[in-house]
Amino acid sequence: MQNMAELLKLVEEHEEGAPGAPSLTDSCLADNRLTLDVYPDGCCRLLRLFERQPAEVVQVELLRLSSNDHLLDTALIILPYLKRLKSLVLKGGHVRDEFGSCQPGSLTSLPPDIGTLRCLTHLDLSFNSLSTLPSCIPCLTSLRTLLVSHNNLVALPENFGSLSKLTFFSAMKNQLKDLPQSIGELAALEELDLSENVLEHLPEEAGNLQSCTELDLSGNRLSSIPDCLANLKSLRRLHLHSNLLVTVPASLASLPNLSRLDLQNNCLRAVPPEIQTAPFVHLRGNPLGETELSLQADESSATELRRLFFPSEEDSFTVTSEGCEVVLACGIRFYFPPEAASDPLQIYFRTLAPDPQWVKLRHHDVLLSRVLELQPHGVKFQKEVEIWMPYASPETLHKREVVVRTFSGQSWSDLRTRVEKRKSKTDVAHCSVLHFSWFLVVSRLVQNECKVSTEGTLLFSSVDPNIKVTFPPGVTEETRSVKLQVLPVSAEEIAELTADAGCKASPLLCLSQDSLVDFLRPVRIQLPLPLGVTGLNLDWSRLHLLCGDVEGQIWDDITYEVMLEFTHLCAVFEVTHFSWYWLWYTTKTYIGGIARKVYERLRMYQVNFIALQRKKDPEQVLLQCLPKHKVDPVLRKLQDRYRGPEPSDMVEMFEGEQFFAAFERGISIDMDRPDCVDGRLSFIFYSHLKNMKEIYVTSPVDRKGQAVKGQVSFYRGAVSESIPEDARRRRKGPDSLWLATLPIKLPRLKPRWGETSSSLNGFSFPPLNLGNAETGYLTQANLLSIARRVGADWQTIGLNLGLTYQQIERIGYNNREDLDKQILDMLFSWAQQNSEDPDCVSKLITAMKESGRQDIADEVETIIELGRQKYRESIRRVGLEQESSTEDSAIAMT
Repeated sequence: MQNMAELLKLVEEHEEGAPGAPSLTDSCLADNRLTLDVYPDGCCRLLRLFERQPAEVVQVELLRLSSNDHLLDTALIILPYLKRLKSLVLKGGHVRDEFGSCQPGSLTSLPPDIGTLRCLTHLDLSFNSLSTLPSCIPCLTSLRTLLVSHNNLVALPENFGSLSKLTFFSAMKNQLKDLPQSIGELAALEELDLSENVLEHLPEEAGNLQSCTELDLSGNRLSSIPDCLANLKSLRRLHLHSNLLVTVPASLASLPNLSRLDLQNNCLRAVPPEIQTAPFVHLRGNPLGETELSLQADESSATELRRLFFPSEEDSFTVTSEGCEVVLACGIRFYFPPEAASDPLQIYFRTLAPDPQWVKLRHHDVLLSRVLELQPHGVKFQKEVEIWMPYASPETLHKREVVVRTFSGQSWSDLRTRVEKRKSKTDVAHCSVLHFSWFLVVSRLVQNECKVSTEGTLLFSSVDPNIKVTFPPGVTEETRSVKLQVLPVSAEEIAELTADAGCKASPLLCLSQDSLVDFLRPVRIQLPLPLGVTGLNLDWSRLHLLCGDVEGQIWDDITYEVMLEFTHLCAVFEVTHFSWYWLWYTTKTYIGGIARKVYERLRMYQVNFIALQRKKDPEQVLLQCLPKHKVDPVLRKLQDRYRGPEPSDMVEMFEGEQFFAAFERGISIDMDRPDCVDGRLSFIFYSHLKNMKEIYVTSPVDRKGQAVKGQVSFYRGAVSESIPEDARRRRKGPDSLWLATLPIKLPRLKPRWGETSSSLNGFSFPPLNLGNAETGYLTQANLLSIARRVGADWQTIGLNLGLTYQQIERIGYNNREDLDKQILDMLFSWAQQNSEDPDCVSKLITAMKESGRQDIADEVETIIELGRQKYRESIRRVGLEQESSTEDSAIAMT
């Protein structure tokens, strides 16, 4: 115990800065158990106990410590003395960041002497920062339970099989790429959890785990399963969901004790009959039977397809004639069958925010995804390429269908789409294409279509079977395509929008065709009467048949222009050209104007705006526009981390409508943001996408420490052509563009560092430029702006940037009186060490994301994107100048 004096000195220094010394009676030393992870100073309590009651402490059999405790490294020195220890828990996750996420512990290794704890049977090191398994663990020959989940392990040691008594092992949520062959030596292992790693294959030795009853391999990158798993005769549950399996051995179905085989969400297009018919097998989320293509060949050829996985920073991949399967970080998947590309082809991909100037939505369309761009455009594949696009499953869309829409360069068209339902909130839209361009997922009114030839035909609505269109023989000379869509309208909606309980309407029928020529013979249309109206109680004076244009702007009453017939529940009439048709039942007179306003309102969403400030950092403001039914759930989700005023009053907006947020009365934002237009933040409202931005606001530098009571106001953008004329007229003038105003209050702050000098709080740094000219630089001013946002997360960010725990401790100790200095010291020390690294900016972004600070990561990406834009513009200008100079020289020579 030669280091005990130093340990106790550290404890005394810690206690001097603490509100009060820990009470030994509060330390839960009872029945040889020490549960100290419930105390923020648990390690300090252990050290003090060891000083005062060493005889009792060395008898401890169960010890729990938080690895978020900054004295953990010191407390670990004591552990080898606890020879009777049976259970040791050193878990992280006891501290949460402002996002509510568990912070990993600082544990990166264990003292080698811990391997001498011969009584230890239970060890839990979950939620830590282990990149390798401590070398002392295989020496713990009595160990029965080992948990190392939620770490950064990339491999297990070759001598891992020496843990011959191990019955439970969990390494979920790591980065394991493969398993050692010695895994098969764990003869006593009963439960093995390796889920959510990056395993691509399993060793044959895995078939030696004869005692294993539950094996979880879900969430990996496995493309096949070795036959050796059929040797696990004790296996009861096998979890293989969310992998990339294209085949599974039929022998798995013969396992005598197997009660659950989970194969959901893989790439299985065919499975052995023994597997498919077994009652304990779960196959949902697989493209079974969707395409045969080259997969009609034997299974061995299917398994030879390359499988590519791309993180978020990648933007291209190569396709060869051998074919491949590709999975992007955003969840989009591709299947390129063999011979789809005759020569190697470089594919570029990116996802874009939808811009209403070129993403043209039709009436009642709902956008469900971002835009996927695939290049090169127009290249034709030899075989169809399959695309799976995830989208947020709409909960409120009734009697609609989901389709993938693509842009041909001139217009958008809908692809034949198959929807794959998942248990999660994200479903997948699946389509096949021969060309690449832009793709997005939309929800549209259900569309029924048919080909009309000279023989005539009958077209029904799948939404309402009472709606049908009859085409008699001789109706056309040339075959034409006809489409039918129905917009259901409830009686409650009509009563609310017209403020008349007696006003009723039928579903709206939208008919269209691909020919401009009228039909040669009348087409017979059947529409259901409005709810509650029958052919027996019908008052003819109240019934109106309206004919509308394709924009819903003009509604003509054609009741007396057609021959109306009635059955008990339907009205029947004949026309020779197609339009929109709507039956109304009301005592009102000018029904065309009422229908126009009701149709306009049916296209609008009732929304509220929210403006919330983060509790730990009031300068961080979250703005969001939400449909009214989503407001309360979102506020409940955010209430632990944000505070702010009540949502705005309800306003109405169209799908795809632009609006702006302007900070006023002493509050401003960074004007260089790409989404900033004339000092205002630009938004596009899409009802099923997140209309949310989290930004940092600033106040005047001369506020002299006073609180600022400002506000954020929301205004409509330019009036889109898709908005009805009546709505456009109402929105002319500055007052009519205003939507809502919400208060923003910045509390009194101490003077900020970095605003006037490069000498910062006693630190002096040379000029810094991280990155390169092409991707954009992060300057010293950018780093200062980032540092102002870091706050109490600086230690976690520093660790994720690669600083050692000892470096973090030293920075914290040297600047223990000033959080600002701690942040600056950490950030600029890292920047100086990595200024020559071309990837340092991407590492900074990754570290912010891993630390739960997506907001700062977004800010850095915004700065870099702005730098890229400026670089491209400068190159373009230089190119133009050079071209101009060349032309001048040519003219001079002539």
